[in-house]
Amino acid sequence: MKLGANSVLFGSFDMETSFKYLAMSGYDGIELSAIPEMSDHLDLTRWREQIAEIQNLSKAYGLELLAMEQPKQDPDIMEQAFQAAAEIGIPIINCGPGGTEGDEESLQASIDSLGKLADMAQRYGVTLCVKAHVGAAIYNTPTSLRVLNAITSPAFGLDMDPSHIHRAGEDAVEALGAVISRIKHVHIRDCKGRQQGPGEPEDQANGRGDIDLLGYVATLHRHGYQGPLNLEVIGTRAKGHTLEQCCVIAAEARGHMQASLQACGAR
Repeated sequence: MKLGANSVLFGSFDMETSFKYLAMSGYDGIELSAIPEMSDHLDLTRWREQIAEIQNLSKAYGLELLAMEQPKQDPDIMEQAFQAAAEIGIPIINCGPGGTEGDEESLQASIDSLGKLADMAQRYGVTLCVKAHVGAAIYNTPTSLRVLNAITSPAFGLDMDPSHIHRAGEDAVEALGAVISRIKHVHIRDCKGRQQGPGEPEDQANGRGDIDLLGYVATLHRHGYQGPLNLEVIGTRAKGHTLEQCCVIAAEARGHMQASLQACGAR
C-alpha cells in the first residue's frame, strides 16, 4: 500500500505547501484536491496551465500522484477531470455518490450516472472510484454492493472510507469483506461517534477516534490490497487552521498509518 494524503488538508494554502509538508511528514504520494469550496489545488478550469507545475512538484518533492478528488458527477466537469488526469499522470479520480439516502429512485439515478462516467473514464485510460457517503444515495455496504453489481467496467471501483461506513452504523472492518475485491482506493481517517459529519479536523487524524484502523489496514493487507491509502481530513480551511496545525495532523496520521502497516507485516 502507498501512503498518501489529500491536499484538502492544506486547503488554506497553495499547492506547493501541500507537497512540501506532506513530503516532510513522510508520505509516499499525494491526492490532489479539485474541490473549489474546500481546496482547488487542481483547478479544472485551467488544468492545462498546471501540468508542468504539478509534474515538477511531484518530482521535486518525491511524491507520487496517487489520485484526484472531484466530487461532482456533472459529465462536462468529469470529462475535464479525466482529461486532466490522463495528461498529468493521475490514475484515479474519486467522486461523490450524489443523491439522497433511502430514496430508491435517487439510488438508481446515481448508478446510471456512474455507469456512464465509468465508460468515459475507460476511454481516457483512468479509473473512476466512488465512495459510500452518509446522507447520499450510496451510503453503506448494501448500497455500495448495488452499484458494484450494476457497474462491471474495469475502469470503475470503490473508494472505501471507513469513517462513512462507521457513521452508517456498521463495523468498518467487518464491512470490508463484502467489497474487498472491488476496492481500488481508500480514503482513510478516524471519527469519534456516529454523527453526520466526521468531526473536528484533529479528531479525524488516525488514532484519535473510535474506528479500528489497525484492524482495517490489517484486513486490507490480508486480502492483498495494494492501492493508495490516502488520508482525507476536511474542515481545516473552514476552521481557519494554521499551517502548524495542518502539519501536526498530517504527521500524526502518517505515523499511525506506518505503524499499522508495520504491525500487520505490510512494511
